[in-house]
Amino acid sequence: MKDLITDERVLQVLRGYNKWWETSKVPDDFAKPVKRFAYYDAKQSFEHTTIRRHVILTGPRRVGKSTIMYQTIQDVLDAGVQSKNILYVSFDHPLLKVSEIDRILKVFINNVALNESIYLFLDEIQYAHDWNGWLKAIYDNNPLYRVMATGSASPALSEKMPESGVGRWVQIRIPTLSFYEYLELRGIEVPTIDEKIKPTALSELSQKELVGLMGRLQLLERHFHRYLLIGGFPEIAQTDDLSYAQRIIREDVVDKVLKRDMVSLFNVRHIDELERIFLYLCMTTGNIVEVTTISNNMDITRPTVLKYLDFLELANITYMGYPVNMDGKKVLKAKPKVYLADAAIRNAVLLQGEEVLQDPDQMGMIVESAVYKHINTFYYNFNPKIGYYRDSNSQKEIDIVVMMPNSKILIEIKYRENPKIRETEAIVDWSKKDGLTAASLLITKNAGDYGLLDHAPIMRIPAFAFLYLLGHAEKARFKKPQ
Repeated sequence: MKDLITDERVLQVLRGYNKWWETSKVPDDFAKPVKRFAYYDAKQSFEHTTIRRHVILTGPRRVGKSTIMYQTIQDVLDAGVQSKNILYVSFDHPLLKVSEIDRILKVFINNVALNESIYLFLDEIQYAHDWNGWLKAIYDNNPLYRVMATGSASPALSEKMPESGVGRWVQIRIPTLSFYEYLELRGIEVPTIDEKIKPTALSELSQKELVGLMGRLQLLERHFHRYLLIGGFPEIAQTDDLSYAQRIIREDVVDKVLKRDMVSLFNVRHIDELERIFLYLCMTTGNIVEVTTISNNMDITRPTVLKYLDFLELANITYMGYPVNMDGKKVLKAKPKVYLADAAIRNAVLLQGEEVLQDPDQMGMIVESAVYKHINTFYYNFNPKIGYYRDSNSQKEIDIVVMMPNSKILIEIKYRENPKIRETEAIVDWSKKDGLTAASLLITKNAGDYGLLDHAPIMRIPAFAFLYLLGHAEKARFKKPQ
């Protein structure tokens, strides 16, 4: 096989990928005009003038990692870098996948590159042999090189990061589109809002200001359910064909993770077991996972269930939120809540159409998954503990808790008509208990269901408004003037 892979064949493939060697421009279909928040995060690390780091973008399949890479290539071209000093490689290509990185680099340097100021863009790097060793060698031996890479399967990336990556590369996670980004991508007109407004500080607004804000946001409510059904995968999010969108999510996201990544990268042999566990997680998203129950009901060993749960999270298709310690009592780390990486994955796998919108129990799970994903994404760089609270005696819960070093945020989701919150609920007790609670939020369904509760310092806010305002605050944090 290796005898058939000549330098000429490698160079031919590289020329096909790197059109800018001749045109000095990335094709418009690749460097799309709308930029994700994560693009600005990656750009900051990639272009940093004093702290040199390789940048590795991780996230689910079809989430736009390659698009961010192409947009960065166009930025490099616009900055005046010679086009033949920029190399893009996709290790998803059969020929490049079986070629050593050093050979690909030698072909490029000997036949194309003009000098040693090289920009390397390595797509799906987890398929490259000894990728971490080569990134380490490139960083240590080539100080003029700048490197950006992507990986859909972070299990391989996460395992290698501690070995070679400390001080050499930074990992940036790319989630599916937030509700804010979804609206932006679809070109939906959004209200003008003061950048200082934060969704966790709405209690600081006067009643008049709050009413005005919610009135402006109400126009976005009708787009929220479509977002939950179509999902946050950029290419898919632009269609209105729900059945087509769900088919692409099943085939291009879920099936490729379960049947390809897990097999080729992690040597998973019993795909049927993994599929059954994932189906169960889709049906119960946002609920506490009892590993022993899964093991007994599916006749799968407990260690195997735990291993698969870890694989699914590291493959960026689920999140796991563990119980947090708020009262000094021991918490059971073995019982996580598992959330899907995007709310639309559940509907796609379970083949549910718009009828799910009329089911309050299922919508409660779907919205909680969406809220958790947004919270996890928003606070990711702050490295907090994000999980749930359950009192070991009373079994009272708080759906989502964000534990910061000096404060915490409490979130309860009641996505139904006329939600009631009783004095005895855990979030009421904890919102009054101490001064460390930065915000207590009750996420509601209807546009008119907002404002402070009468009996507790808890702010009610509709789900669509909360998620939009999180995205608005994230944009203010990441996006810089052009």
